[in-house]
Amino acid sequence: MSDFVMSLPTDPGLREAVGEIDGVDIVEWDLDGPAPREQFDIVVPPYWGGIRRLAVLDDVEVRLVQWQSIGFNGVDKYLPSRFPLANATTVHEASTAELTLALTLAAQRGLPAFVRDGLEGKWDLRTFPSLADRRVLIVGYGGVGKAIEARLAGFETHITRLARSARDEVNSAGELVHVHGFAELHELLPEAEILILGLPLSPETRGLFGAAELALLPDDALVVNVGRGPLVDTEALVAELTAGRLRAALDVTDPEPLPADHPLWSLPNALITPHAGGDSTAMLPRMVDLIRRQIERLRAGETPENIVLGEWAE
Repeated sequence: MSDFVMSLPTDPGLREAVGEIDGVDIVEWDLDGPAPREQFDIVVPPYWGGIRRLAVLDDVEVRLVQWQSIGFNGVDKYLPSRFPLANATTVHEASTAELTLALTLAAQRGLPAFVRDGLEGKWDLRTFPSLADRRVLIVGYGGVGKAIEARLAGFETHITRLARSARDEVNSAGELVHVHGFAELHELLPEAEILILGLPLSPETRGLFGAAELALLPDDALVVNVGRGPLVDTEALVAELTAGRLRAALDVTDPEPLPADHPLWSLPNALITPHAGGDSTAMLPRMVDLIRRQIERLRAGETPENIVLGEWAE
C-alpha cells in the first residue's frame, strides 16, 4: 500500500526516468482532465503549457506543486493560493549559462555572418570584436547569473554584477565579490560593452530596459537576454538595432513565440534562439534528481527545496 501519491505529466521520458519508488504511487496526469486522485503529496505540472491548467488543482488537495522551470511569473494567477509552489532551481542553471556563453561568443565573433556567407559559398574575412577584454555587466545574480559568471571565468573579461539589492557575497570560485543594486543601473550601463540579462520577470523588472536605458549603452554594445522577454522594451530594442547602434543575442523575446513577420527576424545584428536555454539533455536527469529529493524531504517531514510561492505549513 502506497502512503505517498505523486502525479507526473506525460513529458517525454520523465515517468521512465523517475522509475519506481517504494511506497510512492505515481500517476500520470497533465492537469487536462479529472484528477486521478483526490489528494496528492506532489503534483508536477507539464513543462510547457501547464500554467493555465493549474486552476484545476482547486478541486483537489496538494501538499506541494513542483514547477519544472526556474521562472514562475504568472503562476499566482492560476495556482490556488493555499498550495505552496517550488521552482526548479538546480535544474536549468548550467544549460542556460551554456547557451548564454554560446550566444555571446557567436555574436561577438560574427558566426551568424560567417554562416550566411557559407550558405552562399562566399569567403569574406572580417574582423569582429573579441570576448576577451570586454566589460561585461551581468544583471541578475541568482543561480543563473552565477553560473554565467563561472563560465566566463576563462575568457579574460571584466565582470560587473548587478541585482535588486547591493551586497557582497562569495561567487562560485570562492571569491568575495561586490554586487551592485538596481539604483546603480544607469551609472553602470555606459561602461557595459556586453549586457547579459538573467533576471526573473516581476512588476519591478518588467520593462526595466527601455529606450532610456538602452540609450545609455555604448555604441556597438551587445544585449544578451536569457531571462524573460518583457525585461526589455522590444520596440526600443528594434529601434536601436535598426539604427545599427546596438547588437542583440536573444533566447527570450516579447512577444513569445516571436511571430514570423516580426522585424527582429530580419535584422542581421540580432541572433535569436527559441527560449531554448534550459531545454537540453541535462534537464531530465536534474529534474528527476530534484523530484526524488523532494519526495525524500516530504517523507522525512522536512521543508521542501525552492519554495517560491505560498508557505510550507509542516
